[in-house]
Amino acid sequence: MKIPNLSKDIGIFGKVSLVDSLAFTKHIGLMLKSGIALPESILILEKQTSHPAFKKLLVKLHQEISNGQPLHKALSLFPHVFDPFYVSLIKVAEESGSLEKNLDYLAVHLKKQHEFSGKVKGALLYPSIILGVALVSGIGLSIFVLPQLIDLFESLEIELPLSTKILLFFAQIMRDFGVVLLGALIAYIAFFRWAISTRIIKPRWHAFLLSLPVLGVFFQNVELASMFRNIGTMLGVGVHISTALNAQYETSTNLVYKKYIEAIKNGVEKGKSIEEVLIKIDKKHMPLIAVRMIGVGEKTGKLDETLTYLGEYFEDEVDNTSKNLSTVIEPVILIIVGLIVAFIAMSIIGPIYQFTGSVK
Repeated sequence: MKIPNLSKDIGIFGKVSLVDSLAFTKHIGLMLKSGIALPESILILEKQTSHPAFKKLLVKLHQEISNGQPLHKALSLFPHVFDPFYVSLIKVAEESGSLEKNLDYLAVHLKKQHEFSGKVKGALLYPSIILGVALVSGIGLSIFVLPQLIDLFESLEIELPLSTKILLFFAQIMRDFGVVLLGALIAYIAFFRWAISTRIIKPRWHAFLLSLPVLGVFFQNVELASMFRNIGTMLGVGVHISTALNAQYETSTNLVYKKYIEAIKNGVEKGKSIEEVLIKIDKKHMPLIAVRMIGVGEKTGKLDETLTYLGEYFEDEVDNTSKNLSTVIEPVILIIVGLIVAFIAMSIIGPIYQFTGSVK
């Protein structure tokens, strides 16, 4: 029987965030250590929380557990909140009787994941703000300022420089078709967002992002850090390798690395080692050092420790890149903006200077 997905049915008041999941994990673990039963622990959280969506989720969790469902089964009803990685760790914890310990483990992992997510968002925030401001300023200048220059320059009755003619041509287009072009731009952005989510274009888009200069390596390290850390964590608490790979396959969002995980999963099911699989597939976005270290981890029986180390290594790489990203991108943006401003300034000042010279 298909398990219903209740994640989208927890209210119109917002979604349950990673911070909420972290708080849930920490508080449940703490109350279980204090000897409070699981249903009562969830009921206490339900009464204390002021988050409407989270409260609704807790009500449903309490109902499921009170009806005899194990915690991992109840959590699996909310895959958009508790991903397969989370559910797999809870399932192993319940089966081994180490729920309190694994909840502590999960809380630490979610805290690291939250901090890591903050680093990634912080690294992309500055370039996004600069590009957004530049785009809005350019649209405002094109629609409201440049068209006003047409009558001014036409009244000067002098031979205009080429740069000014180009600027006036652009100004006339914006005066006559500015609203239409703005609508077309919005429609294009909406179409583009839809297109990159389609089955045909999405894999190519993900591969394109990974091939970008500077940013491509950044995105690659983000995916590798998350993948290795998650699988290493699951193996470390006793999740079977096949289950861990299945959980990571469901959790991963980049289709390039989803394909890697699928190949590894199929190879492992056939009795191959992860290193054997990775050596034979395209390693364009899988560093050779990672492949070799995984091989060593498999041979020494310390694959979980090796994957955890690789996760931390690539997380450090993301941290270093995020610190340097603004330093790399800022000069490029400033040069582009400076060239545009210089072109507009020369186009406006040139004719005025010619006109004042002819008057003398």
